Amino acid sequence: MKQATDVFNEWVHRGKDEGMERGHAPAVKEMLDAALNKVSSNGTAFEFADLGCGNGWVVRMVAAHAGCASADGFDGAQNMIAKAKNIDSKNGYHIAMFPQTKPPKKYDLVHSMEFIYYLREPKVMLQSIHDDWLSNGGWAVIGIDHYAENEESLSWPEALDVHMSTFSEKQWIAMWHEVGFEDVRSWRAGQQSGKSGTLAIIGKKNQK
Repeated sequence: MKQATDVFNEWVHRGKDEGMERGHAPAVKEMLDAALNKVSSNGTAFEFADLGCGNGWVVRMVAAHAGCASADGFDGAQNMIAKAKNIDSKNGYHIAMFPQTKPPKKYDLVHSMEFIYYLREPKVMLQSIHDDWLSNGGWAVIGIDHYAENEESLSWPEALDVHMSTFSEKQWIAMWHEVGFEDVRSWRAGQQSGKSGTLAIIGKKNQK
């Protein structure tokens, strides 16, 4: 099987990253609206990280928020990071291999869309997001299109020749609780008629 990073490096050359941006934008906007409402509710500035940031479109979107003090993107595909840096010199973009990469600092909001299920042990990554990436009281929001209830997505690993970890919504929620997240909530973001929508999950790291 191919490495997911190799697939996404190739997609940059074919312009498919821009198609992903258009396709994912409705769900991501819905997810970010929910998360930004949480992190900006007390009026203090927040720091943001996007894991699996691709060409940086979500980083740029959140950086424009009045309460955002800094925004960083992390991705394992070098071509994606190169494109992000070429588009945007204001925010930070970093090559990262997950779950091994540790963050340069802790963040108040961590976002990820269509990334975590490419890992063979996504629970390890969730644990790292909770323990290493988030500040106390910080929030994570993750979007997943490949999950057991989305029957259309179950053929993707074979079609792309890429590993994808397949779990049900209940199994994903259990993982969030097991690694220590609180106030965990899930919903289907960007849902359209006849489509399963994105499994969106949000949770909070406790204040300890």
